[in-house]
Formats: sequence, structure tokens, C-alpha cells
Amino acid sequence: MIRVSDPEATVKFFELLGLKEVRRFDNEKGRFTLIFLATEDDTRIGDRRAEVELTYNWPAEDGSVETYSSGRNFGHLAYRVDNIYETCQRLMDGGVTINRPPRDGHMAFVRTPDNISIELLQNGVLEPAEPWASMPNTGEW
Repeated sequence: MIRVSDPEATVKFFELLGLKEVRRFDNEKGRFTLIFLATEDDTRIGDRRAEVELTYNWPAEDGSVETYSSGRNFGHLAYRVDNIYETCQRLMDGGVTINRPPRDGHMAFVRTPDNISIELLQNGVLEPAEPWASMPNTGEW
């Protein structure tokens, strides 16, 4: 689970990674929304589908909004992709900064709209390729 401040922006980010919203639950009494995302291939861990849970805490009655630090929302997620170069290009085309490019063809880091670090891992082996091999890091990852 990760806490988010802008559910729609975060869902859009994860859609760029190939996840889709599979269900949403609003709890008016608790003043929060849960959004569950999964891959289309219905990946399973045992008898359960592998999902990412987003939690959006609604603004307080007085209108105040909690700001999350990295310890309150989450550390990072790791996500295996079929082609790290194509995934990074799709993310860049969608306006996402590639914080640690896949210079080695194996690993990259990006951040969600709430600054959650996402580690992208290549499924299998790709040779280093340009422009990624010489692309510098941007910001923190």
C-alpha cells in the first residue's frame, strides 16, 4: 500500500507501467478511498492476484491535507518489465522523469506523482543501448 495525494495522477502513472484499476472503494466514515491496480495478465501469488493498493486520505473536515514524507507513505516498489527501454520511453512520452536511466539494460528508477520511488527491472537480459547508456541521473531515486 502507498498513500497518494492525487489518485487520478497516480493511477495514470501506473497505467503507463501497464497496470489497470481493478476496483475502488470509498469509505465515507473513515474518509478515505482505496484503489487497487493489477496487471492485465492476472498475475497470481498463490491463490491471490498481485495488486498495488493506493490509499487516498480525504481532506480533513477543516480542509487541511496531510503531507506525506517517505517514511509515512512508502519506500519503493520493484516492478519487472518485458522491455525496460520501451517502458522508459513510454514513461518519458507520458511526462515522467527517468531518475536513474537503464544504462546497463537491467535497472531504472522513476518516481510517482507522490515521489514514491519505482525500481524497474528488466525481465531477462538486454544489452546496454543509447540514448540510455550515456544518459545521466536526474534528481534522486
